[in-house]
Amino acid sequence: MKWTISLLICIVAAIIYSYQDGQLYNALIKTITSASRNPSSSVSGSQATPTAITAADSTSTPFVGLPVVPPSDPSLNTNMSIPRAIRQAFLAVEQAEGVGARVRRSIGTARLRNFSPFLMLDHFTVNPPAGFPDHPHRGQETITYLLQGAVDHEDFAGNKGTIFAGDLQFMTAGRGIMHAEMPVRNKDGLSNIGLQLWVDLPQKLKKCEPRYRDLRGSEIPQLETDDGKVKIKVISGQSQGVDSVRDLAYTPVWILDFTVKPGGKVSQNLPAGWNAFAYTLEGTTTFGSGKDETSVGQYHNVVFEQKGDSVEAAVSPDAKEGSRFVIIAGLPLDQKVVQYGPFVLNTQEEVYQAMLDYNSHMNGFERARDWRSGIGGR
Repeated sequence: MKWTISLLICIVAAIIYSYQDGQLYNALIKTITSASRNPSSSVSGSQATPTAITAADSTSTPFVGLPVVPPSDPSLNTNMSIPRAIRQAFLAVEQAEGVGARVRRSIGTARLRNFSPFLMLDHFTVNPPAGFPDHPHRGQETITYLLQGAVDHEDFAGNKGTIFAGDLQFMTAGRGIMHAEMPVRNKDGLSNIGLQLWVDLPQKLKKCEPRYRDLRGSEIPQLETDDGKVKIKVISGQSQGVDSVRDLAYTPVWILDFTVKPGGKVSQNLPAGWNAFAYTLEGTTTFGSGKDETSVGQYHNVVFEQKGDSVEAAVSPDAKEGSRFVIIAGLPLDQKVVQYGPFVLNTQEEVYQAMLDYNSHMNGFERARDWRSGIGGR
């Protein structure tokens, strides 16, 4: 038995070593202030209902993450904000992923890797029988925002459900989860389209119990500004004085969905020192101000510099159509990232252990031994 385990570890080590180049990245910067790391700080907004995945059933558990709105942040409490400059803007090229799915991946490519705390961003299009059948995760959170259609999900703890257009699912993989995400066959023939964002977990939370939080579109605060030319969905974070539902992700992340009519403009303040980007879904948007203005078309990732307080966005009054984009920001984590596929840890040894645990069905993957989802093979 000991010889078998030793051989397995050697095989795993050899596989990991062959993929090592390009997998080891340092997080980009130090975390900002100790205040933004204090999980006991107060956060405005209503409370989402978390579901922890336990051996027996799903139960509510206390939120152990970090505050989504940093207290006393100078960038959120200023009337004289400094716009952030654009670091780069690039097209998300479509590629195959999963089983028959198509994705436009922007984070997690050679153009932008491990933009801490972000590990991956996919803009996916998927129709049955394509999808993302049974697969594991450890060490990260995934956030799925469905833009069109419906997607079923199911995991090895018996949790299952469906998210529809406008809904989100926040999944914390923690110490280990195995699940499937498969599209619904829509009666109108429309494709299932959405965004999936992978977010790194702080090292101290990588062994937490996995959990889900489904956020329905009807729960998301919405507002209008600039005389109705700008509509904003405050999915996570804060915009124009409106707070989101709180306690969605353990790692603090802001997700804001903007729809801007021709002639509309908006200034969105962001927490100081957080990494931020925009992803353009429809139309052409002008980001920046003055000589730094840049017009960006559909399906582009726009990466902003950390310096500055706000992101400026507008649509030309002469535009034939409006635009839609999301702005996403997150607290950088001061830690190494070692990733092999769906396992995201801090050292090579931890990745070796994750692969061993998954293949040996232990340390969080016990229920994966004989589990097959009801949706993964359809």
